[in-house]
Amino acid sequence: MANFETYQEYQRIEDIEEDSPHGEEDLLVHVPEGLRDSWHHIKNLDNFFTRIYQFHQKNGFACMMLSEFFELFQLLFVVTFTTFLFNCVEYDILFANRAVNPTGPGQNPLDRNKVSLPDAILPSQQCTERIQENRWIIFLLIMAAIFWVYRMIKVFCNILRYWEIRQFYIKALKIRMDELCNFTWQEVQDRLISLQREQQMCIHKKELTELDIYHRILRFKNYMVAMVNKSLLPVQLQLPLLGNLVFLTQGLKYNFELILFWGPGSLFQNKWNLHPKYKRAGNRLELAQQLSRVILLMGVANLLLCPFILVWQVLYAFFSYTEVIRREPGSLGARRWSLYGRLYLRHFNELDHELHGRLGRGYKPTSKYMNSFTSPLLTVLAKNVAFFSGSVLAVLIALTVYDEDVLTVQHILTAITVLGVVITITRSFIPDEHMVWCPEQLLQCVLAHIHYMPDHWRNNANKSETRDEVAQLFQYKAVFILEELLSPIVTPFILIFLLRNKSLEIIDFFRNFTVEVVGVGDICSFAQMDIRRHGNPLWMSEGQTEASVYQQAENGKTELSLMHFTIKNPRWQPPQESSVFISHLKEKVHQDAQGGPPTQLLLSEAPLCSSLLSNESGNAPDNLLASVLAHPVLTASGLSGRDRCFVPPSTAASAAASVLSSLSISHSQLPNASRSHSHVLLPSIHPDSTMYRSDRTGIDSMSASDSRIKSTTMLSEFASAEMSLHAIYMHEVHQQSSLPHQRTSGQWQNPMPMRDLISNTGLQTHSGHTAVNLSSMPTPLRGWMEEEEEDAEEEEVLNRGSTPKQDSRSSC
Repeated sequence: MANFETYQEYQRIEDIEEDSPHGEEDLLVHVPEGLRDSWHHIKNLDNFFTRIYQFHQKNGFACMMLSEFFELFQLLFVVTFTTFLFNCVEYDILFANRAVNPTGPGQNPLDRNKVSLPDAILPSQQCTERIQENRWIIFLLIMAAIFWVYRMIKVFCNILRYWEIRQFYIKALKIRMDELCNFTWQEVQDRLISLQREQQMCIHKKELTELDIYHRILRFKNYMVAMVNKSLLPVQLQLPLLGNLVFLTQGLKYNFELILFWGPGSLFQNKWNLHPKYKRAGNRLELAQQLSRVILLMGVANLLLCPFILVWQVLYAFFSYTEVIRREPGSLGARRWSLYGRLYLRHFNELDHELHGRLGRGYKPTSKYMNSFTSPLLTVLAKNVAFFSGSVLAVLIALTVYDEDVLTVQHILTAITVLGVVITITRSFIPDEHMVWCPEQLLQCVLAHIHYMPDHWRNNANKSETRDEVAQLFQYKAVFILEELLSPIVTPFILIFLLRNKSLEIIDFFRNFTVEVVGVGDICSFAQMDIRRHGNPLWMSEGQTEASVYQQAENGKTELSLMHFTIKNPRWQPPQESSVFISHLKEKVHQDAQGGPPTQLLLSEAPLCSSLLSNESGNAPDNLLASVLAHPVLTASGLSGRDRCFVPPSTAASAAASVLSSLSISHSQLPNASRSHSHVLLPSIHPDSTMYRSDRTGIDSMSASDSRIKSTTMLSEFASAEMSLHAIYMHEVHQQSSLPHQRTSGQWQNPMPMRDLISNTGLQTHSGHTAVNLSSMPTPLRGWMEEEEEDAEEEEVLNRGSTPKQDSRSSC
């Protein structure tokens, strides 16, 4: 019975065809003779659109081909240079362990005090003999030669393919190569959509949409994002002594994609169609066994190739990072977004440049949050190690300055270099004693950019467990290098012992969450961003979704992905269910904005809030986000407003709603925008760059202030800021709906309309003036006032029933 109930969950979602009009399967399209070209009826649009995107992102044909050739010669250099170092260098002479033979008649060996590089290099004939005598070296060279020839053939094929893409840009899209850098991807995408109407690249549809193009470029990546979201891939390991670790490297990810998408025995019969047998539930057990055998063979192949891959990884890491480490030893202590973090934080239908830009904006806040954690024990050790190392280094430097012959002492340069590296590393563990960090507010800044955060991180930002989980997404560069070096050893065991056990779940996942869209093919159903099928009631989609717990995306990914795609592609027309969700969100924003602070107040607090959150960028979008995040802290701490009036406590949700609502009002009254100060909030936002607009044709009625600023970069920054505000707002509302009965303070308090504040907090007094009932207010931020002073002031205000003294120049 239990097995039957479990099987009921594995019912395949019916196919979705909203993205294409019905009846276009047999559509016959007339194409004029002048437009008939090699780009009519393109068979593999996935590869075609992907190359168009890569051609744009990699800055054209010349840059791409130059990179391809350098990668080819880089492989040749690593192999030949390594062979030379192992077989053609006499290290005894280089290290002065053996005297150099005299090079001229009658020359005394003692007369030669210096060793030159030619003395340590063997003659070419002797070098060749050494290589021929070592069969292991010959075998490795043959393997490397075969791989290099394969790469060379692939490079020449890419030249032909991307030359065709270059012609497509020039002839079809009317974009010259010298102007390519001036076009954004959205502009290229708009020309592709327009071209489809004239020249049918896809014959199954009259028109392409932005979502069609994204689906084709990101078909397999959306599957990977969904599998990470549903915790299907075995990348989280439980190890003794080390605890919970996340291990996902480039090699392991390559094997996942090889097994599932495009390798021999994969689930897809071509680039755009899942094999029909995987869409039927009748033989799921047999298919799971077949997939298990494929994974086993792939694991064994990785195990056999492990020595060769490991040697290559070590050599490539040595040539890539040794000079960087010597020049900047602290670079190993720098952080980077892990591969797992990029998949975990990625929206459905988010292109690479959109993801890199978003995570790039979140780099500094995340670094500041991670640096806010210090180990007192490690700090003491680092200070003392730095002291002793620095003392020895100072003596060596002083001796060198006094007499440069000290440098000729054996290993003296090695000692100076090692001591310098040790000092640099230890100083990275010593915190700045003048910096004061607020982990909770820093984590909110991180959320504004990365858009995803587990619920248990709330109010636990200062705990080491939360920091360790953030470190899984934001790892040290040294950890990244170590994982890549260990990848050839660990990957076979993950495939054989962990991924094989997931075979049945993988088969069920692809059957349940694969849908067919006309003109696109089989895609991951999560990529449709369908609220009805994959929405979560706790993420503002209550009453709009029919999804079970198994079908729901985790952490609100469906809802946040829909908002992100709508903002990035403002001309996209969402389906009916998605439009209903967006309208519901817009109404909720307007409702909560009534209890939020005025937008102009947030803008006036921008410099102070940016200082509190250590925001050093100083640009308008970041300052606006800082105001939204820090305003609840200011009001909860009891600080007065700019004009010394009392500012009621607010939440991050109400502050974000206030700004978003102002965007809506400003764009609904664009012709009269200059008459109101609230309408010049974001003068650089294009009317078509925000989801809050009354008419999609508002671009034609753009105000003068909007038309003056046409910077594409600024438009992109403000669009990202708008999405950050939505992420903050949706997370706050999600917390309120998840914990409806929990009383919280500060930013977790439910918003309250201004007009209800007096009656609900008992501000009226007998004299008709307003008094602050501090017992109903959030607790002031610890550290601004001593507890005894708080109690005394509260008792005095309550007994007196009057307001504190105010500046005579202003009044509330």
